[in-house]
Amino acid sequence: MRTLMGGLLGATTLAAGLSGAPALAEDITITMAAPDWPPTRFMQEYADQTYTSPSGANVKLEIDFIPWPSFYERVAASLTSGEQKYQMIVTDSQWLGAFVEGGYYLNLTDRIKADPELTAIMQDLHPALVSAYSTYPHRTRAQLEEAGEVPAPGVNYYGFPQFPDTYVTYYREDIFCHEGEMADFEAKYGTNLPCTYEDWQDTDWTKWGQVGEFFQRKKGEMLAGETLDDDFYGIAYQAGKGYDFSTMQINAFIWQQGGDIWDETKAPEAQAEGVVNSDVAVSAFDEYLSYLQYMPPVAQTGQMDIFVIQDLYMQGKVGAIIDWVGLGEPILDPNASKVHDKSAFAPAPGTRKGDGSIDRTGNIGGQPFVLTTWNSDQIVEESLNVVKWWLSPETQLEAVKNGGQSGRMSVMADPQYNELRPWNRAHVEMIDWQKDVWHIPEFFEMLTQQQEEFDKAITGQISAKEALDSVAEFQQELLEDIGMIE
Repeated sequence: MRTLMGGLLGATTLAAGLSGAPALAEDITITMAAPDWPPTRFMQEYADQTYTSPSGANVKLEIDFIPWPSFYERVAASLTSGEQKYQMIVTDSQWLGAFVEGGYYLNLTDRIKADPELTAIMQDLHPALVSAYSTYPHRTRAQLEEAGEVPAPGVNYYGFPQFPDTYVTYYREDIFCHEGEMADFEAKYGTNLPCTYEDWQDTDWTKWGQVGEFFQRKKGEMLAGETLDDDFYGIAYQAGKGYDFSTMQINAFIWQQGGDIWDETKAPEAQAEGVVNSDVAVSAFDEYLSYLQYMPPVAQTGQMDIFVIQDLYMQGKVGAIIDWVGLGEPILDPNASKVHDKSAFAPAPGTRKGDGSIDRTGNIGGQPFVLTTWNSDQIVEESLNVVKWWLSPETQLEAVKNGGQSGRMSVMADPQYNELRPWNRAHVEMIDWQKDVWHIPEFFEMLTQQQEEFDKAITGQISAKEALDSVAEFQQELLEDIGMIE
């Protein structure tokens, strides 16, 4: 008999061992909630093929795959209903505050400190990931590095990276490296059309806008020597009203230009009004809005989410997009993508600074996985064994070969890493620029209102300043009410 269920006992265990019979290993099933996409599908397949617990128990990882659009609502409903279905959860980092304060996510700090293997893993993780994925109350990367040791004193740790994600540029080599297009672009703008990886390393938002304008072509016009049978667009990035889609891209513009969002690590002195809607933030948001005119029309309807961007690119309707690395694998699938053999990958554009360098600061993607609080000590130990297995160099490299990414610095430094998938070099370069949004329990309320206001600006109903003024006023009042701003 081999079946276990969640509930008050966490995962149930069945111990064999009737009197006089040889002892049999226990059967344990660890149920984990996860979004339904390739990085978690691979985790299930590889666990089924290879995972054995060092304890000798028969441990099975069983992932409950939940569609992305309903992922947060389904997990939140499960946790708040009291059903105690999951022993582990893949969680967006922004949820940490809400579900830690709700009593659902297990504080792993003491276990990490007591376990040399877990401590070594934590010390090898990229600090941007530790900051975003693990700490609550939230600690910035700078704060963690200032502490000088890992685990840092006085910091609480909750999660480990299941899939660290960054956004990069996907682009069509057949048009960006076409001699005629390159010559025409240089003649028009006096600068080169980015073709190589190194060209994209030197691409800022100004050139991104030029690319968008240059490649905006109508049906019947020529593109790279061929007559278009449909309208074509040069660029696309996130401008979706749902969940956090537009925020993820707009924050990059604001941070790169020296603006900020409300900073929870500076509470209670940090203010929302005057910061969220600063002149710098308004200017950055205006620049973000200025490039929407060069994107497919859906960009100005509030529907340009990460999956729409991916689909338009795979249909061959856009020259270059900014999207998450985790969505790259279908791009190379000849059965799904018209550009599977024409695509290359590079860092996302950024803001050029006075010294000529480019700031690529952006919002971190991906997710950590956490343990829930109702697990027995045995289930906690078995769940942490799953963590160790997933984050072992061997498993991490296998995941990377299959479209995943690693958060371990030693794995990313492996000489073969950048060659395993065509976007890996860009991912490794981009991960150093990552920051995160708020982790406080009220994050979803703040995010939802912000998305609404951003959408009004994206769809032309209000200006960038009006949107940010509204966001700042809402956040100031909310954060004062809960005591986060004095």
